Amino acid sequence: MTSAALSLDLHADPIALTAALIDIPSVSHDEALLADVVERALREQTAGFEIVRTGNSVLARTNRGKPSRVMLAGHLDTVPIADNVPSRFEAGTAEGDVIHGCGAVDMKSGDAVFLHLAATLADPAHDLTLVFYDCEEVESRFNGLGRIETELPDWLHADVAILGEPTAGMIEAGCQGTLRARFTTSGVRAHSARSWLGDNAIHHLAPVLDRLAAYQPRQSVMIDGCEYREGLQAVGIAGGVAGNVVPDEARVDVNFRFAPDRSVEQAIAHVREIFDGVPAHMEITDSAAGALPGLAQPAAAALVAEAGGRFRAKYGWTDVSRFAALGIPAVNLGPGDPNLAHKRDERVPTAQITEVTETLRGFLARSLT
Repeated sequence: MTSAALSLDLHADPIALTAALIDIPSVSHDEALLADVVERALREQTAGFEIVRTGNSVLARTNRGKPSRVMLAGHLDTVPIADNVPSRFEAGTAEGDVIHGCGAVDMKSGDAVFLHLAATLADPAHDLTLVFYDCEEVESRFNGLGRIETELPDWLHADVAILGEPTAGMIEAGCQGTLRARFTTSGVRAHSARSWLGDNAIHHLAPVLDRLAAYQPRQSVMIDGCEYREGLQAVGIAGGVAGNVVPDEARVDVNFRFAPDRSVEQAIAHVREIFDGVPAHMEITDSAAGALPGLAQPAAAALVAEAGGRFRAKYGWTDVSRFAALGIPAVNLGPGDPNLAHKRDERVPTAQITEVTETLRGFLARSLT
């Protein structure tokens, strides 16, 4: 399949556009085909946009001298396909009419909304920046937003950023931070028939697991009217050599999801305090800051009003954190139930695609003043 044989109609209903995007495979690291088609559609079907291609990311922006700028950002990649491409339409389910397919929720329906609005908004009240980027679903070092921030930093300026992650059509503000730590224990290897000659490293993990079992996380952290919760969980454990060997090394991986009122440094200090004194070596293996909701900012408050005042905290980490670090208020708003993301039966209700489109159309047509 070549890009020349494919096309997108950005003026079509975003429901149909969602299906068309799903039908173009774009697993992480393999987004070139979809990026080609998106780039060509933007160049041919929109007016007044400066368009730039970097890697497998496509950027577009207007410079009409409007008093404010809104950024619409969505990733083009999906997780690996699970026998769910091409798309499939199903009418009359308990959820209403739905579109099935890889990326239907995460997040080709959000991309479809943004692309449709870019082509059909005649005179928005704001200048617009659209960012369609690659490699969101894999390690952060590959994330296209990071490359854009390094190579094209002037493109990442706005009064508010809207990330089209699935939220079932409700604004999800900010996001949790995340921290991963590995606890490694050592012992002495021996034959299990003569176990008194060894020292079992797995047994030394017991104090770590005891601290985890006894931990009481903060369950209600209120910020800007959003209630965040925290969690500290073991997410992986390894140890053992063979069925007749006392192991001399073992480890457990722990994930701390923390409210955005903590910095990464504060989260690390908290985890060190929780596990102080355990006989294990602690290593921080990954971390990412959360993002404050920023709903008091005028642009974000106007978006909340356009959405009927419906908002909640975002559980999980998203790229709104990158925008928040740049001083840009950012929210998640997109069609689809986030609990269906990455599933074999991933699907999005068509009514939510329409709802998000109209919410954003109304917001982009109104001035912030």
